[in-house]
Amino acid sequence: MAAGNRIIFTLECKVCKHRNYSSTKNKRTTPEKIKLKKYCRFCRKHTEHKETK
Repeated sequence: MAAGNRIIFTLECKVCKHRNYSSTKNKRTTPEKIKLKKYCRFCRKHTEHKETK
């Protein structure tokens, strides 16, 4: 079983503000917010996505 340090978060497109992806991370080893370049199906291009709750 996973320890209580992992949290589920969503990734939001910074251009159109749609929440497209969800993932998990270890809060202890990665306390800062994650920024990734992912494909947004609403913008139809690769944009920067930022972690939200």
